[in-house]
Amino acid sequence: MQMQGNVQYLNPSGLHKNPAYTQAIVVSGNAKTIYVGGQNAVDASGNIIGKGDIGAQTEKTLQNLETALTAGGAGLQHVVKWNVYILQGQSAKIGFEAFQKVWGQRPNPPVISAIFVPALAHPDFLVEIDAVAVIPQK
Repeated sequence: MQMQGNVQYLNPSGLHKNPAYTQAIVVSGNAKTIYVGGQNAVDASGNIIGKGDIGAQTEKTLQNLETALTAGGAGLQHVVKWNVYILQGQSAKIGFEAFQKVWGQRPNPPVISAIFVPALAHPDFLVEIDAVAVIPQK
């Protein structure tokens, strides 16, 4: 069987635009794969949401991830892999409670890696999350 596909780079409205990275990349073929770059708690203008509050930052970060996924034709239920980067000294428990609030009761939770890091791209960022989503093509 011959594989066919393409790569689409997405910077959807509603997310901050930066020339250094793409918000999401969709790889289409026999399955559509969406790679979402690390998201933080920023609005479309680049303002940081929830300074000092990892729960609020986690919720905004997940909203940004969902915006990028939607632009690629996916939803949270299509995520197969999360990488969660947590600033050292922050409560992973509070972040995961916010994560569970957004994830809800969806079946088949994805694999997840949580990594404590000494710093993120901005000193006010407490969490960063990237994702990989897969949609089987019919």
